[in-house]
Amino acid sequence: MHSYTAVHTPIGKVIISADDHFITRLFLSEEQFEDYVQNHPMQQADDDHLLLKDAIKQLTEYFEGKRTSFQLPFKQTGTAFQEHVWSALEEIPYGESRTYLDIAVRIGKPKAVRAVGQANKKNSLPIFIPCHRVIGAKGMLTGYAGTQTDLKAVLLDLEKISYQA
Repeated sequence: MHSYTAVHTPIGKVIISADDHFITRLFLSEEQFEDYVQNHPMQQADDDHLLLKDAIKQLTEYFEGKRTSFQLPFKQTGTAFQEHVWSALEEIPYGESRTYLDIAVRIGKPKAVRAVGQANKKNSLPIFIPCHRVIGAKGMLTGYAGTQTDLKAVLLDLEKISYQA
């Protein structure tokens, strides 16, 4: 059974879920969470769920500017292509950005720019797997977690990554 907990952040309340061994999702809104749990039952975590406690601690440190990477066990399932993209996202250092084309080239699929964008959209661990660090050509701010460019701007500003609005 998956457990979840909520944490208040500068981008609002986010909800983190985990099984016994891995952080499995980060929901950027209560609406996302509610939509998901309609088909995927979860229980609220006990105060002693160490993995979720550590995730909250690390996420809080990130927003305080004290953490630039996460040391948590993550697990999300996607197609081989999506998993390849997510792996490339993890390689983007804190404070730096890449374009969708950069990621496509990195994974050996230079013509798959749109598919990279779709894989980013399917990332169920935003912030932890830093899809917010992927911006459009010429530094343009593009969608985040669907359409939430305002959240993406906050994260880019936090990391002092320049972009064009």
